[in-house]
Amino acid sequence: MMQVAASIPVIWNLSIRGSSSKVQILNSKHRKSHAIHCLRSEGNEEFENSQDNIGPSSSVIKEAKHKDIWNLFKEAQQNILFLNKQRVAAFEELEKVKKEKDELLERINQLETESQIVIKKDKSSLFWELLLRIDSMVINGLIGIEEASSMRKLVREHEVNISEFPLDVLQQGDAEVLAELRRFPTEGKRNGLHVIHICTEMAPLVSVGPLASYITGLSCALQEKGYLVEVILPKYSTLDLDEVEGLREIEADAYSYFNGQLHANRIWNGVVSGIGVTLIQPLYYVSMFTRDRVYGYPDDVDRFAYFSRASLDYIAKSGKQPDVLHIHNWQTAIVGPLFWDVFVNQGLEGTRVILTCQDFDSKCLVPPEKLELCGLDPASLHRVDRLQDNINPKVVNILKGGIVYSNKVVIMPSSHSEARKLPHKSIPGLEQTLAFHKEKLFFAPFGLDYSTWDPSRDVYLPENYSVEDIRGKSICKAELQRQLDLVEDSSTTIVGCIFSEISDVDLESLKSLVRSTKTNDVQFVIMLTNEDQMIIKKLETFPDKIEGDNVKVVTEHKQGFSHLIFAGSDIMLCLSFDDPVLQVPLKALRYGTIPVELNRKTTGFSDSTFGNMSLGQALDLIQKNPNLWNLKIMEAMEKDLCCDIHVSAYTSIKNL
Repeated sequence: MMQVAASIPVIWNLSIRGSSSKVQILNSKHRKSHAIHCLRSEGNEEFENSQDNIGPSSSVIKEAKHKDIWNLFKEAQQNILFLNKQRVAAFEELEKVKKEKDELLERINQLETESQIVIKKDKSSLFWELLLRIDSMVINGLIGIEEASSMRKLVREHEVNISEFPLDVLQQGDAEVLAELRRFPTEGKRNGLHVIHICTEMAPLVSVGPLASYITGLSCALQEKGYLVEVILPKYSTLDLDEVEGLREIEADAYSYFNGQLHANRIWNGVVSGIGVTLIQPLYYVSMFTRDRVYGYPDDVDRFAYFSRASLDYIAKSGKQPDVLHIHNWQTAIVGPLFWDVFVNQGLEGTRVILTCQDFDSKCLVPPEKLELCGLDPASLHRVDRLQDNINPKVVNILKGGIVYSNKVVIMPSSHSEARKLPHKSIPGLEQTLAFHKEKLFFAPFGLDYSTWDPSRDVYLPENYSVEDIRGKSICKAELQRQLDLVEDSSTTIVGCIFSEISDVDLESLKSLVRSTKTNDVQFVIMLTNEDQMIIKKLETFPDKIEGDNVKVVTEHKQGFSHLIFAGSDIMLCLSFDDPVLQVPLKALRYGTIPVELNRKTTGFSDSTFGNMSLGQALDLIQKNPNLWNLKIMEAMEKDLCCDIHVSAYTSIKNL
């Protein structure tokens, strides 16, 4: 019995473990366990006799149970690992989907922003492609000059709705485009003058000097005012043609006169910065514009005389009837006498000529015989009242011819020395001519590069702003004060001063002006762009002599810091309004900052600013009448003195 009793707990424990583990025993094993349980319950003596038989079966059962439990454990472990992997994979997939969603939303926003630019760009390109296709139709003999004129007028009148023109038709031939144009309604209203620039540079196609950015900037500004502006250039081999939208070669050649014969030219056209551009490529004189440089060759006179004559031949052949031919410097000044002596009666009776002079150092003095190359008569032009040079009577002065034969002349100084000379007309060799034609003259500041100087997209500003939303200007003011350790107070007036050089006289005037100003209400920020050590030392001692914490001098050149001074200042002190180098007055106007002349000299175009206010008058206005001041800021930002003066010049010749 003791042996049986000792065995019972073992069997009982096994039963409990089997039950708790929820292990289902096979039927045969279950019956054996049940028999053992019954024998124990009844106390049957035969139990002892049966132990020898049950022992081995219990060991097998125990081993089987352990094996089953272990298998279940491994299976459960594998399931858990699998589920963990699935969970991690699902989480990663969720993160990936979320990231893709964010990128998609960002891309959608970007595309929506870009679409506004693309739509405008495409509309402008389409407008010019249609106009230039009309040129092709005339050159190819598909339509006559009269119908071409009507077609151009039609396209201009429908510029607003030009996007309705089917793009697939534009990819077809001239005949299909013409058929579609003839379906346009004929009613409409013409807006602005038609101006054609005949020039040798245009940014970003070809940029050598200041002419390139001036052409592009002025053309864009005029088109915003409703003018129709296009540009004719030589097709230099160095042109950046990637900048031309819809570049297209006209199938037929255009012929022009030179050196006693007609020569074929290949004509290309496209759109640059929203401006229609025509490129003229000589086929016989191929080497004229396939060189490394634009200027500086012994035959420059021949090259640009050829281009000038070819441009006029192309205009006449294509049936264009511009209101204004705008020519530039000596390189295309020959257009003046060519137009009036040869072309005015070729359907261009209503066209007038304007010359812009930026560089008086090069006047292009040549023997009279050179005029014959492009079809002019030397005998009739080699006269003192025409092209004969005022100093050397044996040669002709091409720039003088441009002045004499143009209806108006816009003078734009490109250096400080010229700016000081121009009001007195002291230009060697041309004083008499300018004095005689003084009624023609307009003086204009050099145009700004609006891709760099524009507060609405200036990368150097902490916050951009425009005339429509000027709130960013106050943020720029606070940032300027913070960077210079000035008291950050929006009610304090900041007077900026940016000089490239300053004389002792001007420096003393500045000191006197600052001393006489209540510095507790005004902060002065003076910046020198020159690295002249003597001037730097003079300016660095400036605050000590003034004895004021509200005067800061910046002599270290920080990239873009001058942009912040223009944006953060309320008033800008200028040494002179005639400033073609730094262009401080123009930049100040663009950034909503009132320019004030240090010594209040009335020269050049200063009358078109704000009544030649002194610093004291400007400070008095900003403090006592802030509403009027804000109106003046808006007026300043909307001004484009260069463009406005050109508009005045164009308008003045309309009825000549």
